[in-house]
Amino acid sequence: MSQWRQTVAISVVTLFVSGLSIANLNTLLPKENKNVNAFSFISIPERDSHSSSPTPIARIPRSSTPDATPPRQIQPKSSLQATNNNTWLAASFPVENFKAYTSAFGYRPSATGGSRWEFHSGLDIAAPQGSYIRNWWAGRVSKVADRNACGTHVVIESGPWEHTYCHMEGHVESASGRRYLIDRDGGIQLWEGQPVPAGFRIGRVGMTGRTTGPHLHWGLKYAKNYVDPAVVLRAMFSQQQVARASSQKWTPQQSQVVIEESKLQQDSNY
Repeated sequence: MSQWRQTVAISVVTLFVSGLSIANLNTLLPKENKNVNAFSFISIPERDSHSSSPTPIARIPRSSTPDATPPRQIQPKSSLQATNNNTWLAASFPVENFKAYTSAFGYRPSATGGSRWEFHSGLDIAAPQGSYIRNWWAGRVSKVADRNACGTHVVIESGPWEHTYCHMEGHVESASGRRYLIDRDGGIQLWEGQPVPAGFRIGRVGMTGRTTGPHLHWGLKYAKNYVDPAVVLRAMFSQQQVARASSQKWTPQQSQVVIEESKLQQDSNY
């Protein structure tokens, strides 16, 4: 094996996407087409006043009754035009205790075996079961559900953006005519219609739905069209590099950690 290949195989990835710095995604994420502007068709979500820092949550005792009063609904702003003060720096990396990227966006062999190929609509991110999941961008919870291949999952809308988080711990209940996700052990109670800031803990990594191991399936759509999450992560990291090299002040969503990725962990999940 050449020295270059050995270097790639044992590369140490420094993650700082919304506090987690990604220095090298080349071995695990799809390559960009340098002849195409990946962001020519999308705009950056508008910065929300709630997105400056993650919001802590209180543990919900096992014996307690969930709060049956849904929080006040706030509609996200419809105009999402990028400005000089409106960048990807407001975004949050979606998983704590990151372990590895295990299945990329795009077509792949069927997870159930055979010769059939299937479209994988997001990015699988492995993390220890029970690790907290963070909201990528400030928005509103449009859906919570727990009865399909996605398992217990949350869908959040941020203007024309839609981000989905699958295979979470907990289950869905309803009260006052509205549905909510409840994960007592993790202290999570998330209502449909609830506004959530960037970096907010919306759930925990689990194994619900169609999965062979604990991970987050993270899906993104813009104007109803699927977007490769790897492209978004690269844009986030690129702007963080610029911000760190300049005098621009910004507060990352999560604390800096160093992740060692010496090999690709195989995962044929959702």
